[in-house]
Amino acid sequence: MQNWRSISLWMDLLDEDITPRPALAGTLEVDVAIIGAGYTGLWTAYYLKRQAPELKIAIVEAQFAGFGASGRNGGWLMGNLLGEDRALAPLPADVRKASFDLLHGIPDEVAEVLAREGIDCHYRKAGILYCAARYPEQEKRLRDQLADLHAEGLTDADYRWLSPSELNGQLRVANPYGGIHTPHCATIQPAKLVRGLARAVENLGVQLFEQSPATHWQPGLVRTAQGEIKAHWVVPAVEGYAASLPPLGKYQLPVQSLLIATEPLSDAQWAEIGLEHGQAFSESSRQVTYAQRTADNRLAFGARGGYRFGGRLREDFQLNDEEIELRRYLLGELFPQLRNVRVTHSWGGNLGMARRFRPHMLVDRRNGLALSGGYGGEGVGASNLGGRTLADLILGKETLLTRQPWVLGDGPLERLAGWEPEPCRWLGYNAIIRSFVHEDRVLANPHSAPWRRSMALKLAGLMESLMR
Repeated sequence: MQNWRSISLWMDLLDEDITPRPALAGTLEVDVAIIGAGYTGLWTAYYLKRQAPELKIAIVEAQFAGFGASGRNGGWLMGNLLGEDRALAPLPADVRKASFDLLHGIPDEVAEVLAREGIDCHYRKAGILYCAARYPEQEKRLRDQLADLHAEGLTDADYRWLSPSELNGQLRVANPYGGIHTPHCATIQPAKLVRGLARAVENLGVQLFEQSPATHWQPGLVRTAQGEIKAHWVVPAVEGYAASLPPLGKYQLPVQSLLIATEPLSDAQWAEIGLEHGQAFSESSRQVTYAQRTADNRLAFGARGGYRFGGRLREDFQLNDEEIELRRYLLGELFPQLRNVRVTHSWGGNLGMARRFRPHMLVDRRNGLALSGGYGGEGVGASNLGGRTLADLILGKETLLTRQPWVLGDGPLERLAGWEPEPCRWLGYNAIIRSFVHEDRVLANPHSAPWRRSMALKLAGLMESLMR
């Protein structure tokens, strides 16, 4: 038996045995076959069964529920969708508001399910603090973002500027320039959520087979090493593992995000840091940092990871010294008092990135395919939206969920924007990341010449625009 608890902090803190369910054996006929027992697959099964209890649904999972990104992420349950501003901008104001309300309601929708199903995953809804904390250029970037959000019709009730003193009332970083608070986010213990969802769908009558990686899939059929499922609908809910199911790898690129967690901090240490209500926080650099205070008073802190040539999945998430030290450096810049704190856990996971940073939900009725993915690191909340949407699409319902611009409607998979072939992907990704690292080093140095700061900003901004 593998040491499953070493996968992440979240798995290590579970108060249950992690024993995989039996594998699929023989032939099974169902209405819906789902590949992957992560958030997307489980939410899809849950909402299908809630609306149509008569459906026969089976899930096959390569390892066990929560092995992938669902058991490894940073625990931000966001009321957002990556690229929502670009997707919603062309819509009339009233339609756009309804869409924003739908997104902002994701944490509350999940809270209702948690209460209904008795799932305790340390849910705390205190929002996100996006802070300008390491160099003054972050303040301008955040203020520009806030102006864009308000131009879309959102208000201070959704995104509010915090002065340095107001930010200090919630989060005390070393060099605050201000920040933005949004209430539309909760923090959770990710492994407790995915494991609880797995039990909930089983209680509803869904069959869940673990240690059953899909070896082949096509319309109406999913095969594993020891069995097969014949189904009217196939839902490949694999997100960052899309490369394992051709041709999905053309549309969802696997990238990695990496995290560390401190030992439990004392009350005195937390009094110096803040986050007393369970707020999530991020400092506003293109390094994409994200953090939360865990229920047992650790600080879980993550930052951007990497991409492997050819879209190869990363299997070994034993972080090396360089990977750990980058995250320790960023953490220490924000909280100098934590520079020597003990790091007890380090881990990471694969996530799915769609071309142009545009998540997608679609249905192909002719071939019995339903797909949601490309969440770009925001999948804890987006997967709930995706699962609800796929359930309505499969059931043929026209609802607010199915009318959103990220829902591509009925048609073949080829509607999705594909990624460029190698070596273009690898060269492009690394050039962009190098520009971000260069920008951060220049701007974090208070002695950098103004012309150097300006050039670093422009280069990183240009490279970021190429991804969109």
